[in-house]
Amino acid sequence: MGAPVPKVFLPLAGVPVLIRTLQSLLHSPCIATVVIVIAPEREALCRQVLQTYAPFARPIRTVHGGAERQDSVRLGLAALDEECEIVVIHDAARPLVTPRLIEQSITVAAEHGGALVAVPVRDTVKRVAENGRVLETVSRHQLWLAQTPQTFRVPLIRAAHARAFAAGVRATDDAALVEWMGESVRVVPGDPLNVKLTTPDDWSFAEAVLKKTEQGESGT
Repeated sequence: MGAPVPKVFLPLAGVPVLIRTLQSLLHSPCIATVVIVIAPEREALCRQVLQTYAPFARPIRTVHGGAERQDSVRLGLAALDEECEIVVIHDAARPLVTPRLIEQSITVAAEHGGALVAVPVRDTVKRVAENGRVLETVSRHQLWLAQTPQTFRVPLIRAAHARAFAAGVRATDDAALVEWMGESVRVVPGDPLNVKLTTPDDWSFAEAVLKKTEQGESGT
């Protein structure tokens, strides 16, 4: 985003993205506790933002992350309460997640072990060489775009991260580690509005969705 601070601390329709995401998560009664994984150098800023918008409906804790996303998730898993049976892993930069998606992912994970929120690919997919030459058109049948939350039984995802760490295996999401371990992950149909804020266009889109939602809630 070209900003001096991480994008989750930037205002989205007047409220920091992190707070928007927390509010969305806490709209679900299934969420008992939130663990925010934060870079050590951003902890003071994170606590300041949280204090500004406190109190929250349920406990919120912060823990230090690692060098990469996978390391941060592993450290976040280690900070869970002992009685936690299901963990919902979610990108802080996806503030438009709905309680319905959260609760559906929890239901599927409780039954099957792992749940991945995703949307089917709608556009034609091309495989392209480094020189820009189109090599082939890839069938989009059975292709899905992964979102978050990704939800798991806690022992399963802890085991996946521990084995991957020991073997030096890296992946771009948590579901891939469970798949690598040979365990099942089931898809939960996602929501096109559940965007990850990456570009200014994403920001404009999310602000428009929030404005429409808030107008609807106020009856205007």
